[in-house]
Amino acid sequence: MRAIHRENHLVARIGWLRASVLGANDGIISTASLILGVASAEPSGKGALLAGAAGLVAGAMSMAAGEYVSVSSQSDTEHADMMRETKELATNPEGEAEELAQIYVTRGVETGLARQVATQLMAKDALAAHSRDELGISESTTARPVQAAMASAATFTAGAAAPLILTLISPTNVLLPSVAGGSLLFLGLLGLIGAKAGGAGLVRPTLRVMFWGAAAMALTTGIGALVGSR
Repeated sequence: MRAIHRENHLVARIGWLRASVLGANDGIISTASLILGVASAEPSGKGALLAGAAGLVAGAMSMAAGEYVSVSSQSDTEHADMMRETKELATNPEGEAEELAQIYVTRGVETGLARQVATQLMAKDALAAHSRDELGISESTTARPVQAAMASAATFTAGAAAPLILTLISPTNVLLPSVAGGSLLFLGLLGLIGAKAGGAGLVRPTLRVMFWGAAAMALTTGIGALVGSR
């Protein structure tokens, strides 16, 4: 008897990976940009530290709330579709079986076999079969608002802590290059971790996150210097 070949696909990670990478990336960029903008306008590190701390708290709450509302909307839509499908299965099971069979036919299955497959799958769990193959909703991709909100808040806090710690330990005269350089290194590390966890190539995701982080920090630093010179 041949051993079962088990495959470890990465699609199940999409939900939490997206929220986690987004949260940490936003935490580093927004907090570092706030610190650099204030520090370039006002030489004392106290204002920059206060801005960074406020940005961490406000950003974490904003990320959690925004992610929860966004993913909840997706979850509500999925729930409404599944309720509609449940009603259709109860009122027209033959039509739903034929609909499912035709989905398999369009994927290349012979008509008779497609009807047999649809009948057997519906006998086991009709709603699961239609949710997966008609609606595109499965266990690995279904919306999880609380999980997404917690992941975003936690990873935003972790990301924001990096430039905040750099602000605490850096002398005032090297605050700007220290926070900017350190934050770019953290962004590069985040890009590598996200790419590795998602099974993607390492170079492009890393360069992409570092480029946009550098652009955001340069812009806010320039604005802070312009305002501070007045």
